[in-house]
Amino acid sequence: MLRELASGERTVGQLAEPFAISLAAASKHIKALENAGLIRREVRGRTHLCRLDPGPLASAQQWLSFYERFWTDRLDMLERLLRKEDERQSPTPKKGDDQ
Repeated sequence: MLRELASGERTVGQLAEPFAISLAAASKHIKALENAGLIRREVRGRTHLCRLDPGPLASAQQWLSFYERFWTDRLDMLERLLRKEDERQSPTPKKGDDQ
C-alpha cells in the first residue's frame, strides 16, 4: 500500500484492489498505517483519500542507515581479523617446497 501511495493519493478501494482482502480488512491496514503516522487520510464526501506521509519513513531510513554503517564496519573488521588469523595459522612454504 505504501508503494502505491508513493505515486499519488488513492482511495481505500484502490489500495485494497491489488490484494485479496475485503474493504474492511484494507481499512484496518490503512488505520494501522495512519496510526503509525505513515499515511494521512482525508474524507471528501463518502470517499476516503489516502496519501503517503514520508516523514516517518525518512527518520526510519536515517536510523537504519546508521546501523547499516555500524555493522558493515564491524563485519569488515571481523573479516580482516579472521584473514590475519588464517595467515598466522597457515604454514608458510619453505624454499624448494613448491612441488
